[in-house]
Amino acid sequence: MMDNLRTAANGPVLKIVLALIILTFVVTGLTGYLSSESGSYAAKVNDQTISRAQLEQAFQQEKNALQEKLGDGFSTLLSDEQAVQRIRRQSLDRLINATLIEQYAHKLGLSASDKQVAQEIRNLSFLQTDEKFDNNKYQDYLNWLARSNMSPDGFAEQIRQELINRQLKQVLIGAEIALPSEIKQEVALFSQERTVRFATLELKSIEAQQKVTDEELKNYYGANSKNFAVPEKVKISYIKMDAADELKNVTVSDADIEQYYKSNLSKYTKSEQKKYSFIQLASDSAAKSILDELKKGTDFSQLASEKSTDKFSAQKGGDLGWMEESSLPNEIKSANLTQKGQLSDVIKLSNGYAVFRLDDIKPQVIKSLADVRAEIEKITKQEKAIDAFYALQRKVSDAAANDNESLAAAEKAAGYQAVTTDWFDRDHIPADINFNQVVQAIFSGNLTDDKGATGTNSDVISVEGDRAFIVRVGDVRPETVQPFEQAKTEVAELVKRQKAEKQLQVESAKLLAALKEGKGEQALTAAGIQFAQPMVIKRMSQANQATDVAFTLPHPKDGKAEYGLAQDGLGNAVFIQLDKVVPGSITDEQSKQYIAGYQYQTGNIMLESLIINLRDDADIKLGQIE
Repeated sequence: MMDNLRTAANGPVLKIVLALIILTFVVTGLTGYLSSESGSYAAKVNDQTISRAQLEQAFQQEKNALQEKLGDGFSTLLSDEQAVQRIRRQSLDRLINATLIEQYAHKLGLSASDKQVAQEIRNLSFLQTDEKFDNNKYQDYLNWLARSNMSPDGFAEQIRQELINRQLKQVLIGAEIALPSEIKQEVALFSQERTVRFATLELKSIEAQQKVTDEELKNYYGANSKNFAVPEKVKISYIKMDAADELKNVTVSDADIEQYYKSNLSKYTKSEQKKYSFIQLASDSAAKSILDELKKGTDFSQLASEKSTDKFSAQKGGDLGWMEESSLPNEIKSANLTQKGQLSDVIKLSNGYAVFRLDDIKPQVIKSLADVRAEIEKITKQEKAIDAFYALQRKVSDAAANDNESLAAAEKAAGYQAVTTDWFDRDHIPADINFNQVVQAIFSGNLTDDKGATGTNSDVISVEGDRAFIVRVGDVRPETVQPFEQAKTEVAELVKRQKAEKQLQVESAKLLAALKEGKGEQALTAAGIQFAQPMVIKRMSQANQATDVAFTLPHPKDGKAEYGLAQDGLGNAVFIQLDKVVPGSITDEQSKQYIAGYQYQTGNIMLESLIINLRDDADIKLGQIE
């Protein structure tokens, strides 16, 4: 495998690919910067625009995926404004990263043909029945994508990007080859088996034995009275604005669609592509001899397979694949091939000589407006809805500011009534307004002061980009401290637990010492516990502190067990008896699987590093993302 990689690296195309990648890692952070400027776009990446509609689509797709994954827990996540903001930011980051990779792959000449994309889709396991492509499943999946505002073309482009990413990974991990001996040694360590017994001394059993006096309780309450506060509570009124409501009222004209199509024609244009093959030779004379044979009609693929010194392309009959004019290496450009089947003269390379052939030409293809009309209609409708949503916010904000005595004017501007809540505190926010920015405005803004409600309306509070609020605090109950008698039961529980934890710590240390001295049987009996039956654990399956500690213990010697102490999630003391250690083993097949996994993980890491460097070098401008 290493020989193949070294040979492949001698080819002109791969040498250029590798050189560009190395250059990216070396020249990091010299010209890139991240700036933010307001605009009608979500971001610009090296002057390539990511529209707000694209961000909304990516955001909705992410939310739909999370909803399917989390089920009922999704509503809880959606009520956490910070979590939703993170999802939106992550959606934008993924769009930026995908754009950077697309630009970089274009620069390197990496691409995936329509045929490869189609085959990759056919190979997706969730679109198959009995290991064969199922068109019904495919149509069902397209319908699901449509609900997430993704077109079939958009799905195909995602697959194309995944194929290109895979090509990048294959180049990036070429030099990261792990030796089989190293793999066996590492996996043997991770698959080591240890025979252990566990015994648990429960905190609650010690806590039940604790006695407390009124003096102890009063002393604890006095030192920690602030922990028994009844928090500040408020009643509020609020107006909620939702971008989804604007989407229902937006209409898109033919002129809007045509204008968007003309302004974004490059998005629907596939550049001309040319397919090349080449034969690489060590000398000028050898290259001229091959060129003579080709002109006499000798089969190009056969000569490439037999004679080319670039073994990587020779395996494919010299095939270099499809390329666009903008991504051609200089060697191919200098060949100046314009007609299908045309041969170049002998071209001087940095590591030899070559003859190139233009195998085929795919003309530029521009999707018609009719083909993309439905997609553009969705995009323009979303953008208009977002514009209308921002216009509504400005209108309601002006009304709330001009009439600060109530929300009446803001209600009229919004077109619906404000909602009034019951009493609530910071820890029990009503679900509809449970967003960090709203909570901050209510409890930490200028809507309240030390005298209570200030009687003013808030500014517009935007959350997660598609909802906004105007808030007014109606009444305030200030924070108070529970009297001792009211808090006494809770104080007693806390004091008992505190005393139990100290006692458990002392008793655990004594019992561990007794176990190590060989006097553990009597000590265990006195504590009312015993070791459970032996169990075999592996390092790869460890999932708690006790098994973690078990793998830090030294190997037992002369049949004498080793002992350790850990704590579980309930605060209980867990004693560990290590009886036996069996070294792990690995088969050749498992070794191959691990190497494949290692290379996959390495490829992901290197691709992430590449993205970081591309972001450092990129000109990224953030627009309106919320």
